[in-house]
Amino acid sequence: MFKRIDHVEIIPNDIEKSIKFYTEVLGFKVKMRHEVDTHPLEEVVYLKLGNSLLELLKVNDPISSSSEQWKVGYRMMAIEVDDMDKAVEYLANKGIKITWGPVDLGNSKRAEIKDPDGLCIELRQWE
Repeated sequence: MFKRIDHVEIIPNDIEKSIKFYTEVLGFKVKMRHEVDTHPLEEVVYLKLGNSLLELLKVNDPISSSSEQWKVGYRMMAIEVDDMDKAVEYLANKGIKITWGPVDLGNSKRAEIKDPDGLCIELRQWE
């Protein structure tokens, strides 16, 4: 009945800054951009990475959420990497700081970064 997660939806403070981060740093491709005239929604942008979609919503006057790490609700999305060491080096060269890890968990390695709005992104290398 249920097949997969279709997409993850994010409301960024600055959609252009977020598009640049997800495409130029993490390798997503813009699949579609569509202007919407339904207040407060102004635009929908779909970004694709492999078979995964990220939906960015441009809204008029977005409100920042709590920065409390252990709040109820969205915590982070995870992106699988081929090689954690290479991913960490690549991100450092792009000016992206690792905010946690990398940690060897036995059957995987895990680290975290943040997007331009401070949303956590897990990096996971499965062995």
